[in-house]
Formats: sequence, C-alpha cells, structure tokens
Amino acid sequence: MYRLTVEEQLLVARAAALADEKIAPHAVRVDREGVFPSASLQALAEAGLFGLLVPVEHGGQGLRLRAAMAVLEELGQRCGSTAMVFLMHLCGSSCYVAEAARNPAGPFPALLREVAAGRHLSTLAWSEKGSRSHFWAPVGTARAEGDTVVLDAVKSWVTTAGHADGYVATSTGAGGEGIDLYLVKAGDPGWTITGGWDGVGLRGNASNPMTLAGCRIPAERRMGPAGGALEIMLGVVLPVFQLGCAVIATGLAEASIRLTTGHLTSSRLQHLDWALSDLPVLRARLAQMRIITDRARAHISVTLDSVEEPTEATTLLVLESKASAADAARETTELAMLACGGAAFSRHLEVERCFRDCRAMSVMAPTSDAIREFVGRALVGLPVFG
Repeated sequence: MYRLTVEEQLLVARAAALADEKIAPHAVRVDREGVFPSASLQALAEAGLFGLLVPVEHGGQGLRLRAAMAVLEELGQRCGSTAMVFLMHLCGSSCYVAEAARNPAGPFPALLREVAAGRHLSTLAWSEKGSRSHFWAPVGTARAEGDTVVLDAVKSWVTTAGHADGYVATSTGAGGEGIDLYLVKAGDPGWTITGGWDGVGLRGNASNPMTLAGCRIPAERRMGPAGGALEIMLGVVLPVFQLGCAVIATGLAEASIRLTTGHLTSSRLQHLDWALSDLPVLRARLAQMRIITDRARAHISVTLDSVEEPTEATTLLVLESKASAADAARETTELAMLACGGAAFSRHLEVERCFRDCRAMSVMAPTSDAIREFVGRALVGLPVFG
C-alpha cells in the first residue's frame, strides 16, 4: 500500500533484512530488561539509515516520507522500542532540515551531515510536567542573554533521554510570545536526567524525564523565527510523528498476525488430530486481524497521498492516522492474545510484547482522546487547535 518506486522497494528490503539480522535478535532482551537498544541503533547508523529524511545535498538519503514510513514499519515489526527511538530521531532531524533550509548560513547544514553519517542521534523534548501531554503549550522558559539563551523547563517522557546527541526542546518564546524550538546538545551544561523509565510497553526507549535548569546554549541554535516554532511543529514534525506512530502500530499488528499464524498452524490438539488452524473460530479471529490491519494501513496510504498533495482534509487525515492505527493495533493484538490463549499469556510467544507495546500509541501526545477532540472541533466548525 505504500506504492514505492523500485529503488525505494530495494532500500526497504535492505532495511528489513538488517532488522532481521541486527535488531530482532535483541528485541526480547530490550523488552524484558528495559535496556536501551544501543546495538540496534548502531546497526541503523552504520547502514546509513540515520539520514533517511536528510536531503541528498547534505549527504542523506532524501527519501519521500512514504518510503521512510515503510522502513519504520519494518522496524516496528521487529522491535517496538527501536522503532520508537528511530521515529523520534526522524522527527528531530526533520527540524534540522527545516532550519537548514531557512538559514543555510547557520549551524544546521553541518549538523545534518553528522546525522547522515550516523554520528548524531536526535530526539524531541516537548512534553512537560506542567502541561503534560499538551506539547503545544510549553510552560518552560527561555531568556536571551547576549548571543546565548538560557532555558529552564521540566520535561517529561523524553524518548532516548541520556542516549541522544541532540534534543529539540520547546519553550515559551524568549520574548514571552509564541513558542520557540532550541537544540540542546548532550554536552551542554545545565540539564540532567531526573528519573527513570519503567513502562508497560516500549520498555527500551528510555523515555526519561529531563530537567533544564539554567541550560545556556548559543542563540543560533533556535529553529524557526522567534516565537514562530508552531509552524515547524505542526507543518514539519506532526506529519512525521503522527504517521510514524501509525506505521509502528501497524507493524506491531503485522507482527502479531505473523506470530498468531505460526502458532495456529504449528500447534496441534493431539486427541483430535487437529491443528489449531482447523478450528473455525480461530481462523475467524485471524481473518479479522488481517482485515483490521489492512484497513488501518489503507488509512495511512490515503494520508500519505494527501501529505504529498495537500488539501483541506490533510491536517485531519494526519491527526486521524495515529488514532486510527492505535485502535487497530489494540484490537488486533487483543485478538492475537485470544487466539493464542495461554501460550501468549504465559509469554511463550512474543504476541504479548506486541500487545503491550502498541498501547503506547494511544497515550503518546497527542493522545487519542486529544485527537478526537481536535477532529470533533473541526467537524462542528471550531478552530482545531483553539
């Protein structure tokens, strides 16, 4: 359904093979022990995949969004934690791309070359303790002091916290108006990881809280015009993030279909001399899983078309894509748990990891409830983000 060119198909196939060889073998340990998937990220970096969305002139792959999403789904099928870390990297590096285009003389073109070379892992630091998952309403502050900016904020759920090289952080505008985006680097003084991550799912993505306390950075690291970051957040990052969450969800659903099919066709009721797949009720559950997942992927395909050729419906389709896929993955993985029974519940299969991982998509900002409110406002003629 991604409708890729031959070259894009070959790249996605290489990414899938890499995921089988270098990512899938670590997935169980990443989940069970809650460890960051460093080896998996290193494999992606060495394969040149950090620069999927970086323009060719900066050394990247310069892929269309649909091809990058196809790669991300392949990662999601193997390891949800790795896929989420990689998605946040794509979001952060997309901010760099936008600023490099706006200000070619600034520091971001050189940074993009580091990304493309696999030497810089990025992420977002948007959600805050004060405004929780309402990332569009930061309460953290930035104050200008000459050619530097001093950031103060209490961030929550910063994926890759403590492992990233660059953090794209929000603040209220330095002049008190709008929102600003700043790049905080790993070596900058004034920021600390202030807690750990012990999630139900996506247990290896290191979504730790992070505090910026007098974090002083060069003013040139602001992205976008003063107070005008919302345009980058909604116009550049939101499509990548929303669709990225959607394809990770469908990847987890796809993995649960594969695992369920394998279990039903390989396990037998010896006293009846039947395979589990001989039971109509289990085949019906498997069929429903297929239908639900294909329906969600079709929504993603339509949304990608709309992003490439925008219409008045594009923003709503982008918002809907995450909620639609999150619902589909929850329903599909629940059917997988029922179809596989005790073998899934007792962790003999990896179905339960898909079941747990996909639940994050409903509560990551913007949550499914917030998305439904946005869509509902649009349907009755109110401003979507009012």
